Amino acid sequence: MTTNRKSKPGGRVFAIGDIHGCPDELDAILKSIAPTAGDTVVFVGDYVDRGPSARDVIELALELERGDAECVFLKGNHEDMMLSFLGMPGNYGESFLFNGGIATLDSYGVHEEDLEDAFARLPAAHLDFMSRLATSYLRPPYLFVHAGIMPSRQLEEQQPEDMLWIRQEFIFSPHKIDATVVFGHTPMRGVMIDLPYKLGIDTGLVYGGKLTCVEFTEGVLYQVQRGHRAVKTRSIPLR
Repeated sequence: MTTNRKSKPGGRVFAIGDIHGCPDELDAILKSIAPTAGDTVVFVGDYVDRGPSARDVIELALELERGDAECVFLKGNHEDMMLSFLGMPGNYGESFLFNGGIATLDSYGVHEEDLEDAFARLPAAHLDFMSRLATSYLRPPYLFVHAGIMPSRQLEEQQPEDMLWIRQEFIFSPHKIDATVVFGHTPMRGVMIDLPYKLGIDTGLVYGGKLTCVEFTEGVLYQVQRGHRAVKTRSIPLR
């Protein structure tokens, strides 16, 4: 878990879905929500892989982190694979290149002949960013994770593997914890609203869908279509 450092009562709370190396759409969302002191912005992971520039996505994340808003960066399964591939703590590094990792390394100027030196060729600040990603963030009444939770287990019994990788078993079942789980990982055509159990915000940006951001204080949905910069907003039922 992680804790608030800059948030305060009355500030807005945002959650941003899977980005997958698409910096232009992330930039559009960040400019639209314009988080400031007292606000909290939660990212549910998968900053890298498949899209045109994972490097620029992480640069935007680091720039936001230097600002006044509280930032919570969660780990996605793609960061976990990348960390493992680079020889850092993580899992399934052997699957990284085949799951969009080639595009990620290309954005850093690391090509096939450079793979053995990939770790040394990545910026230290980016490696540090990925190494300190959290697995979950509890902000009652919400629990933010990348993929979901094991429905049959209490919060203290959850395993990182499930929080990074679970799909159908979580999506199609109610769970036992006393929180609405906000998650990404599984791309959908629209936001999945299954209250009080779950809220899915991966709307398939890298596949030609949208990047989704939810503001929880007022119940506002922000979305931008892949390849566009115009952000559309509407109210979203959260109670």
